[in-house]
Amino acid sequence: MVTTPYIINELYDIIQKSTALELTLEALLAFGVIWIVLYKRNGKRERRSAEQKSKLIEEWTPEPLVGSVPENHPALHTHVVTGKVGKVINIDGQKCLNMASHNYLGLLEDENIQQAAIKSLRKYGVGSCGPRGFYGTLDVHLDLEERLAKFMEVEEAVVYSYAFSTIASAIPAYAKRGDVIFVDEFANFAIQKGLDASRSRIVFFKHNDMEDLERLLKEQAVEDKRNPKKAARTRRFLVVEAIYMNTGEVCPLPQLVELRKRYKLRMFLDESISFGVLGQHGRGSIEHFNVDKIEVDLRSAGMEWAAGTIGGFCAGSSFIVEHQRLSGLGYCFSASLPPLLAQAAISALDRFENEPKIFAELRTCCQKVSQKLPTLTDFTFRGDPLSPVKHLYLKKESDPVTEKQILDRISQECIKTGLAVIAAEYLEHMEKRCPRPSIRLTVNRLLTDSDIDDAFRILRQAAAKVLSET
Repeated sequence: MVTTPYIINELYDIIQKSTALELTLEALLAFGVIWIVLYKRNGKRERRSAEQKSKLIEEWTPEPLVGSVPENHPALHTHVVTGKVGKVINIDGQKCLNMASHNYLGLLEDENIQQAAIKSLRKYGVGSCGPRGFYGTLDVHLDLEERLAKFMEVEEAVVYSYAFSTIASAIPAYAKRGDVIFVDEFANFAIQKGLDASRSRIVFFKHNDMEDLERLLKEQAVEDKRNPKKAARTRRFLVVEAIYMNTGEVCPLPQLVELRKRYKLRMFLDESISFGVLGQHGRGSIEHFNVDKIEVDLRSAGMEWAAGTIGGFCAGSSFIVEHQRLSGLGYCFSASLPPLLAQAAISALDRFENEPKIFAELRTCCQKVSQKLPTLTDFTFRGDPLSPVKHLYLKKESDPVTEKQILDRISQECIKTGLAVIAAEYLEHMEKRCPRPSIRLTVNRLLTDSDIDDAFRILRQAAAKVLSET
């Protein structure tokens, strides 16, 4: 039994050992607790009569669970696709040449990949129903990670369930509050959400402008010299895309690597579009530019584009990759990639390794589309000749809302006449530095010269018709 003298002795001992600052803080805390208790007990509360309460209830109008939506809202008038989303797509019963889906290599129509996925479905079922750390890891996931590491020629790879969550989880797994991240102003939305989650200080540089990036790095170096203690605790990151979704342009990787070495940055490279596109064997921009792999700390890529399946992966050294198995939120807390989709990714890698000519065929097709772009007299355009993503902008510039409406009408007219294209969509109130409205064209390896001619003929006719009516 604890006696009163014992408590007094303990309190006296604590007071003797505490500093003046500690005693002051403890006293303030005690007074704060006492004040809160007394205020709640004795504070004046507004009392309402039964009549007043009844009147308030009668006057109260609850807010609707869902706000009113205009009858012409696009979400209420969506297109319905039936059948496979391949080179040719069936939209509302209309067959269209597909230049809207990111099926760059045409693997969605590969019969061998489909049969391998069906066989996996019969073996494993539909899904794993659990995260990787909680009985969600199957042998097919480990096989896929091993194959990806071998294909990308790195020590290890980690697979995520969704392409979006891959880079959005990888960035905050390493960058934290107090760090500095330099990032291209046109980075995609997944990268932006990863930046938000990191809580780091974000510094945007002009798109693919190495002079602007170096200017910002020099300013950071000057700031670091002013406060060397803070600089010692601050980590600096560089985040870029190999091919930018929002512009279709290739990043100048050799120059970025040079700046990374000079200013001691950790570099993250998102290869979502370049994976299966650039390089002799489809390994991405590092192979394309012949850059040493150790110059890039972390490479991420989505498998929802060239690989024709779902999910994403990060590849690099074991030290870098293993950290994500405990810190990558999308890896730890999301149900693992469905086994049939993991098997589809393995089968796509088989195709990558056995038929490297498909990458050259895709790049040739991309170049043919780029050569045709100047024939669209009502548009300006953006996108590297080797990129499977091209952006078309109205030649006559106006406010973004009007431009988006016109581009939507052009895309609708294209669908009516047999070409599936789409106006790029952005979350204006959430995304940073939203690009100018555009029609985003995607290139499929299976497109023939005749297909490309037909697509551009339909685009010209649709644009001329819509613009003549506005």
